[in-house]
Amino acid sequence: MNYRIKKASLEDLEATAELFNQYRIFYRQESDLARGKAFIRERMLNSESDIFLVFVDGKAVGFVQLYKLFHYTKLQKQWLLSDLFVHPDYRGRGLSVALIDRSKQWCEETGACGLMLETEKTNDIGNQLYPRCGFEYDGAHNYYHWWK
Repeated sequence: MNYRIKKASLEDLEATAELFNQYRIFYRQESDLARGKAFIRERMLNSESDIFLVFVDGKAVGFVQLYKLFHYTKLQKQWLLSDLFVHPDYRGRGLSVALIDRSKQWCEETGACGLMLETEKTNDIGNQLYPRCGFEYDGAHNYYHWWK
């Protein structure tokens, strides 16, 4: 299958926002295309994340969104692979792996030490995909959240 991956820009906002909305629905969030679009637009305008889109036959069918972090022991930049989504009609064709590979390439291009991610324990697809792509499960740490 032929596909193309490109770094998203404001000209890709509509397609990115639609995929982001579908991604949020996958994680049991209410559909809110307008707020999601505003969120993505703000990330782009403020250079707060880097998004790569995968296109099949000229149509955006998936994306990965990366946020910059810094690793305290390696004393280097790293990327948080925050969001990864491929439209259900295009799954099983290696597009998620291609987006992960592009993210790894982005680490090389930006001098980052690597990628980190978290996913729900119930995400069976992701929990099989990430080890296949060279990610190591970190069972030694607890992750906590504080929400206001």
